[in-house]
Amino acid sequence: MSDINKREKLISIIMPAYNCEKFIEEAVTSVIEQTYKLWELIVIDDGSRDSTVRILKELANKDDRIRFYINEENQGVSATRNRGISLANGDWIAFLDSDDMWEETKLQKQMEHAFKTAAEFLFTGSSYINEEGEYYQGIFEVPNQVTYKILRTHNVVSCSSVLIKKKFFENIKMEKDDMHEDYAVWLRILKTGVSAYGINEPLLIYRISRNSKSGNKVKTIKMTYKVYRFIGIGPISSVYFMCRHIIGSVKKYRKIKGL
Repeated sequence: MSDINKREKLISIIMPAYNCEKFIEEAVTSVIEQTYKLWELIVIDDGSRDSTVRILKELANKDDRIRFYINEENQGVSATRNRGISLANGDWIAFLDSDDMWEETKLQKQMEHAFKTAAEFLFTGSSYINEEGEYYQGIFEVPNQVTYKILRTHNVVSCSSVLIKKKFFENIKMEKDDMHEDYAVWLRILKTGVSAYGINEPLLIYRISRNSKSGNKVKTIKMTYKVYRFIGIGPISSVYFMCRHIIGSVKKYRKIKGL
């Protein structure tokens, strides 16, 4: 490996799981195949009724870096991620949704970038696939750095691409599954004055699902508005930023799908 060998840090990867038997093995395999090896994968099942639990138990038996938990009752993605963070042993937290995947160099490139720049909040670009695993022709490019002011107009930070210091979650939690809970957290963190640093490579493979929050456009617009109100932005300004966000999202998906 590179010069980060001298300062390798444990990365705790948080993965909520719910009725994801079709994709979960691919997601976990993309973690196992990372070139950066010092990680623990904390997978928490949130009440699956399909074969997800069986698949995860089999995977955990093959690699002792996989820590598998089951919620006693369905808690939702925010509470499940918060539980994962509380169980984490690493100084760094990464998130990976159970239907997404990583390129094998994702963690290593982020840790190298953090080592060189002292960044504590990082994210990457993305490629996109459909539910059948077929790639869309476009990719999502990201800026080298974003501040609160920039991110407020359009969310360029995909949750499954994030690598962030655990310390940021001491006072900030994910809340309210009826909005984009991850976007709210990034804004609250950046509002403290830190910046997030992007690696403009499609190191995340993001699956566009018909059943995802982003799959229903009307719903996602309402959820974006709720984010702005939740972080303390007034109703008129929230409508303004929501409109800015819609414009950015339309441009993004046109590029991804080659329209």
